[in-house]
Amino acid sequence: MTATETLPAHDVTDLGLAAEGVRRIEWAEREMPVLRLIRERFERERPLDGLRIGACLHVTTETANLMRTLKAGGAEVVLAASNPLSTKDDVAAALVKEYGIGVFARRGEDRDTYYAHLNAVADGHPQITMDDGCDLVSLLHQERPGQIAEVLAGTEETTTGVIRLRAMAADNALGFPVVAVNEAQTKHLFDNRYGTGQSTLDGILRATNLLIAGRNVVVAGYGWVGKGIASRMHGHGAHLAIIEVDPVRALEALMDGFQVMTAAQAAPWGDLFITATGNVNVFRREHFEAMHDGAVMANSGHFDAELDLAALRDMAEGHVREVRDNVQEFDIGGKRLNLVAEGRLVNLGAAEGHPAAVMDMSFANQALSAEYVAKHHGELEATVYVVPEAIDREVARLKLAARGIVIDPMTPEQVAYMSSWQHGT
Repeated sequence: MTATETLPAHDVTDLGLAAEGVRRIEWAEREMPVLRLIRERFERERPLDGLRIGACLHVTTETANLMRTLKAGGAEVVLAASNPLSTKDDVAAALVKEYGIGVFARRGEDRDTYYAHLNAVADGHPQITMDDGCDLVSLLHQERPGQIAEVLAGTEETTTGVIRLRAMAADNALGFPVVAVNEAQTKHLFDNRYGTGQSTLDGILRATNLLIAGRNVVVAGYGWVGKGIASRMHGHGAHLAIIEVDPVRALEALMDGFQVMTAAQAAPWGDLFITATGNVNVFRREHFEAMHDGAVMANSGHFDAELDLAALRDMAEGHVREVRDNVQEFDIGGKRLNLVAEGRLVNLGAAEGHPAAVMDMSFANQALSAEYVAKHHGELEATVYVVPEAIDREVARLKLAARGIVIDPMTPEQVAYMSSWQHGT
């Protein structure tokens, strides 16, 4: 922004961090060629011109490049954090001071501040919502129902948010259409598996400096996120046990070469416990009692509800101390259990989140889905939609093109064969 321009409304930790934020945002952009191509087109075509977008996302360098893309498309954008520990304060400052985007986010903000920031986004009367966990959509429906009619449509980034939205739709409580970006193949096959797999390992290693090789690691949940975490831990030489409630996923974990246990069986066996289920109280008081001295727990699910933290605090009776940055030690009668990043998203609470190359695809889906709902919201009902296949395939095509990779098209004969039922053995 120029010196004569007025800064947008904001609440960030320190605008003096903006220069460092710009430096890191530009570094991330180098790994986001698909989003850059979309931004260049958006600057020419302005498909979001005049629309107000309210976003509740992790305030990271990758998100900053998405916000820049939406603004380039003509949108007025306001951003709040989707997790109290995921905000990068230098990025928040840069978005406000250098890019003219309203941001309400501070790393480590308390619950009251978190919801005050969400309300600040809602005060902008968004016409398109962009969520990571459904908190903004939930706030509008529960506390600001009068604004729902103003919202044309929304997008949702993560598995947990999609689960909440589908529950709302099933109860006929959802007031506008939402595109589940998480369900795009170029999102969940890559972001959830490769992005979360690597960044979860990164967060745990930064916080603990543990040697993974030879350690007993328990992964709760074997969806795309759990598969990614298990794969990366296995690659570092860990012994893996998987906890699952779904018999098909449990069988898949077994066939992938991992042990499958109940939580009760895994509790005394594990050295490192990682939750990735999207559910609540996966590890509880009875499991904490069975864990051995020195066990480490981390969460890679969206909310900090996967570990029963209330029970853990109660068992420690106030004997809690920070033994390393982002590691709390709970002394339970002489046995020490360690919690990483307060039980919040470990990859963002103790590290930088997904690599930019992965978020390039996820946020390309976000940008193109925003363009899609801006054009087609009048044709959509108030329910949850999967990203249109054409968008998914275009993101994959652009990603391959950015890597200089060309794939074969089908020949006319092959097209005819695939569309025919007459050909047999």
